[in-house]
Amino acid sequence: MRSAFLQLAAVGLLCSTASICNAQATAARGERLYADNCSTCHGEELQNNSTVAFDLRRLKADEHERFVTSVTNGKNTMPSWDGVLSDQDKEDLWAYIRANANDR
Repeated sequence: MRSAFLQLAAVGLLCSTASICNAQATAARGERLYADNCSTCHGEELQNNSTVAFDLRRLKADEHERFVTSVTNGKNTMPSWDGVLSDQDKEDLWAYIRANANDR
């Protein structure tokens, strides 16, 4: 019985660690995408020091749909990234933004 418990605990730890590692990898991909595609207007490392573009650090966790819609369709002076960024790219960007959000 103790062996089964230890095996179950080990599996739980591995899954938890894998989930954390996956989230970190997703955010790292998002950071690279952000540097290549977004930083010109939104600032390096999300440090938006102008009024030209929205400060992405202000996006709340429940604003995922707003983010995807804006990236896909464009908004105000921001162009559409539809066909340029894949759905996975958008999720990676979202992970990077949320990892650095003001309300984390």
